[in-house]
Amino acid sequence: MRSSNPVFSRRGFSRDNGYAGFNAAPQAGGPAVGTAGANPYATNPYAPQQGAPQAPARGGAMTIDDVVSRTALTLGTVVVTAVLSWVLLPVDQANLGKSYGIAVGAALVAFVFAMIQSFKRKPVPALILAYAAFEGVFLGTLSNTVSTYISPGVVVQAVLGTMAVFAGVLIAYKMRWIRVTRRFYGFVMAAAMGFVLLMAVNLLFAVFGGGDGLGFRSGGLGILFGVIGIVLGACFLALDFKQVEDGVAYGAPREQSWLAAFGLTVTLVWIYTEVLRLLSLLQGNN
Repeated sequence: MRSSNPVFSRRGFSRDNGYAGFNAAPQAGGPAVGTAGANPYATNPYAPQQGAPQAPARGGAMTIDDVVSRTALTLGTVVVTAVLSWVLLPVDQANLGKSYGIAVGAALVAFVFAMIQSFKRKPVPALILAYAAFEGVFLGTLSNTVSTYISPGVVVQAVLGTMAVFAGVLIAYKMRWIRVTRRFYGFVMAAAMGFVLLMAVNLLFAVFGGGDGLGFRSGGLGILFGVIGIVLGACFLALDFKQVEDGVAYGAPREQSWLAAFGLTVTLVWIYTEVLRLLSLLQGNN
């Protein structure tokens, strides 16, 4: 299974070039809609071939329950380590530099684990959980700092906002208000690459020039790009839902549910950080 997140994209399940509803199943004895060349994800190794007899249900196939349980475990690891880092890493003026260093170090380690997993053909649960643990340390320290020095109470609002985005996209996807097509996939990927590159340039200007670089993460531009970041995160959630759906429909191996959990966790972390930043900017301007 291939995650919709650009860093973790590996392979997909569906030859379907359009939308398929929840609990959809491929036609027995026939290919999925479309051709392999038109597939925006990848050739599906699990789909039945043209003219092949219907195969019996294969044991060990991925289910929605598998995805839910793995995602709960991965997100639970993020939450637990975030709470621990909030409690154990003080962010007072005397220890702020140390806590900041730990947070940056945890973020870098999480990124390394994520990159290692992205180049492996099969999911490694230990790597995924290690990523979640270090990401939680980063998020916990970041959230504590923002709540202490910028906007008290904003963390709860950011969590509720992230949950609202997740629920909204899930409902829109299930009601077929969002159609994950090849064009949708290409647009989201292109927009995400442009967004990330622009933020990287802004960061470089901030590091070498001081201040907020080009100003894309503060003031009015910061609010605008915060909204764009949340919208992109919501689009990635739709891609994640599509790939989970295809994996279940085409009988992907159960171990692939770990990659589904990985992709969903990365997307939700992205949305949370963008919501946290946006709310901080909005409350700071009041």
